[in-house]
Amino acid sequence: MRGDAKPGYRALMSALPSWRPLTFRRVTRNDFALLGTWLAEPHVSRWWNHEVTPEAIERDFGAAVDGAEPSQDHLVLLDGEPVGLIQYCRYADYPEDAAELARIVDLPDDAVCIDYLIGDPHLIGRGLGTAMITAFCDRVWQVNPTASCIVVPVVSANPVSWKTLLRCGFRLAGRGDLEPDNPVDDPSHEVLRLDRP
Repeated sequence: MRGDAKPGYRALMSALPSWRPLTFRRVTRNDFALLGTWLAEPHVSRWWNHEVTPEAIERDFGAAVDGAEPSQDHLVLLDGEPVGLIQYCRYADYPEDAAELARIVDLPDDAVCIDYLIGDPHLIGRGLGTAMITAFCDRVWQVNPTASCIVVPVVSANPVSWKTLLRCGFRLAGRGDLEPDNPVDDPSHEVLRLDRP
């Protein structure tokens, strides 16, 4: 319920001063080389399973940069330096994905989704993931007043990711099979949900 998530969410914001200020800006083509470097890192490539050639980066990120794709790609900045990526979209813009997910959990028409990565492996395990997801969720509520919840499917084999969402105030909304990003993974997914506070 909405009331359940709010206290923990606000407490996180005040408990992570060492990672602030975190800011966000939209990805540009000048960032594509950096994205390629991050996506090639073993801790990222294991889960994102993304081609890292310049052509592949252009294919998968160029449309969002141009505004031709309804999703948004944001760099996470720590003291002005890029440290991670958060992708954001509305499920209403991706009806096939929404229909697949709606087989597992209740998915409101105004639900949104995020995906995320930490680029530098030296920053893993230091609370940055929790801090940047929490800060970005706060931003979602501010810039999208119609979004009622953030719903994120995570492959069950990646507990670091879905447990991070739990620390950010998300709750487990359901479990079920979805097509994984990496074909080596089982289709089992945890679906996490954060309601507007």
